[in-house]
Amino acid sequence: RLKKHVAKDLPERIEQRRDCPLGDEQRKLYLAELRRSREQVMRTVLEKGLNQSKIHVLAALTRLRQICCHPKLVGSDALSGKTETLFELLDSLIAEGQKVLLFSQFVQMLQLLEAECLQRGIPTHLLTGRTKDRQQVVQSFGINPDPGVFLLSLRAAGTGLNLTSASYVVLYDPWWNPAVEAQAIDRSHRIGQTQTVNAYRLISPGTVEEKIWELQQRKAQTIADVLGEEGFARSLSKADLDYLFAED
Repeated sequence: RLKKHVAKDLPERIEQRRDCPLGDEQRKLYLAELRRSREQVMRTVLEKGLNQSKIHVLAALTRLRQICCHPKLVGSDALSGKTETLFELLDSLIAEGQKVLLFSQFVQMLQLLEAECLQRGIPTHLLTGRTKDRQQVVQSFGINPDPGVFLLSLRAAGTGLNLTSASYVVLYDPWWNPAVEAQAIDRSHRIGQTQTVNAYRLISPGTVEEKIWELQQRKAQTIADVLGEEGFARSLSKADLDYLFAED
């Protein structure tokens, strides 16, 4: 049976946004990078035109998004406000006995979170594009009755997997395309799920994460036509660029 035919049989799905303010040092780092990249991007656009500059735009946005995730992703020792907010959420879910799917597009971020979970005594499974025995890892998480976190790469695990033993999903960083995020939540919200599925989108307010999220809402159709960053980049206008790289 196709998913659309059984949607009415599925339990409720609640999606909410959880704001994660940047830490003080993290914000300083972010603003310095924003100013640097804005100057660079605008200069490139001026020289090459918008269409020829998309790869530079994506690279600059990705670096800013990495800082929002954790400054360690760009080689800084500053603390991450988002990681702090995440563990406030995870600690309470694990204490309740829940199993959680945690998605990020950055494998290095998943590894940092895995190490942090280990330190806190939270059991984890990890699946990225490099995972050899995917099915074994998935089964191991599925049959384990204990609370724990399954750390998943958005690209490697966004489709095809059945992870209904968890009813909580956390999207650690927003993806360019909301359809990909929806597919990630579908790993839990699918045939076989008996619990209400709660999905959290972690977003750092006042950053490109929030702005990308807002542009997604506005351009849902345009972006949906092409999955991934190409679709997002293709849909950007000069006004969007000014908005993304503005300081407010």
